[in-house]
Parts: sequence; C-alpha cells; structure tokens
Amino acid sequence: MSDPYSAADGLVRVYPARTPHGAGLVWAHGGGFAFGDLDMPEADGVARGLAAHGTTVVSVDYRLAPDPDAPAAGRAGHHYPAASDDVISAWSWTVDMADRLRIDRTRLALGGASAGGNLAAGATLRLIERGFAPLPALVVLAYPTLLAVQPAPGAALRAALDADPAADRFGPAAVLRMYENYLGGDVAGAPVAAIPGLATPDELRDFPPTLIVNGDVDELRVSAEVFAATLRTAGRDVEMLVEPGTDHGHLNRPHEGPAASRTIDLFAARLAALPAGVGTKA
Repeated sequence: MSDPYSAADGLVRVYPARTPHGAGLVWAHGGGFAFGDLDMPEADGVARGLAAHGTTVVSVDYRLAPDPDAPAAGRAGHHYPAASDDVISAWSWTVDMADRLRIDRTRLALGGASAGGNLAAGATLRLIERGFAPLPALVVLAYPTLLAVQPAPGAALRAALDADPAADRFGPAAVLRMYENYLGGDVAGAPVAAIPGLATPDELRDFPPTLIVNGDVDELRVSAEVFAATLRTAGRDVEMLVEPGTDHGHLNRPHEGPAASRTIDLFAARLAALPAGVGTKA
C-alpha cells in the first residue's frame, strides 16, 4: 500500500491499494455519532487491511455530534445532517476522482461501522432520493445502529447479554439518548435517512446489494435484523452474518483475537468480486 494522504480539503484520507483491482470503498468509522477519528482501528486498521487486499479506501473525517457528557455551555458539535452531508460529499468527490484513484466507478462501495454504518445506509437513501448516479455497487455495514427505538432482543440474545454485562451497553435508553444527541432533539418525525431502519420496502426498492456483519452479543444487531428483513421484503440482495464470539465494535479491537481480521477478509473478498457495471443505476 502507498502511504495514505489527506484530500478534499481534509474531509477524507485516501488509502491507495497496494495492487489495485479496481474496487473502491468510501468508509465511515463509528463512535456513537459524537466520537471517533481517522486514526482509530475501526478507520485506519480497516482501511489499511482492505488496501492491502487491493481495495482503495476513502475514509471520511465527518463532522461529529456534540459530546453528550460535556457541560451544556461548552458543548460544541454538529447535528444531523452534517455528518450525512459529509459522507455524501466524500462519495461525490470519490466518484469525480475515480480515474485518478484507479477506481472503477461501477465497483465503488459505501460502508461504515456502528454509527458509521447508519451514515452509510442513510447517505445511500439520500443518493437514491436525489437520483444520483452511480449508486454504491455494494453497501458494507459492520454492526450498524439503524433504529433509535429498537425492538426487544429475542430470548437467546437477551440471555447472552445478561450473561455478559460488559456487552450489555446498548439498551433502549442509551440508544435513544445517542440518537437524540445526533439529531439535536426528539426522534419523532426524524428523516428516514437519519434512522434508516425505519425505511419502508418502497423506500428501499432501489437500495444496492448489502452486506452486514453483526456482533454476536450485541443488542444493536436487532436494528440490523429489522433493516435486513425490510430489504428482503423489498426484493433486494442482502447478506447478513454474525461474527461469532464478539460483542459490539470488534473491528476497533483487533488485539483481542482474529474476529477483526476475519471481517476485513470477508469485506475484501466481497469487494474484489464486485462485477463491473453494478453501481450505475440511479
């Protein structure tokens, strides 16, 4: 891999593939909408791993929501749609620069982890609404959060969460607070692009093929399951897997075992296999 470099006035960091095969990925890290940066493993580690496999990665330094725990008087940050706008700007920039980046525009994917997965799914909905072409050839989501108000987990997941209190950190109150902070107010009436799990089959009728990797003991996976079910109802191509033995955020903890590498290898294989001409329909 060539050295990463900043571009688009600092909005993105580009990770050129060592031996490019033509696919590209615009990628958004997680962090509850209010935290995270381009140096965290979920951003830098994922980008380096995919670039080593031949995919050029454009990692987005999107604007963050306010720190919800900071004193109100000094609480700085940006509410929706700032981060979503940044992801769309990064997508547009990458499409425009694809030839220079040695990316086939029809083999360009969009993805993210956790809150970044929300941003990727929501930005895709906005691109569809705008009639933008090309759409992503693939939407790649790692343990995304897609609902502000989640259904209760099933009995097996609830038992697993009860048995692992450290993993049980995304209950209804915590998730709702995260979204209220992101939106800057009540979640009622929020745009579907801010809460993609609310999308109807009709709103997903043109959604691109989607790959989702969930955490195993992770309550947020319920929202991904809802989204995947709606995609299937809409007749869309969706593949959803669980990374065994993980809780939320395993891409950010590569030192804990092979799970992060397995997920990156899976993403790399799916990206390398993207056929030309897929991401062309608006």
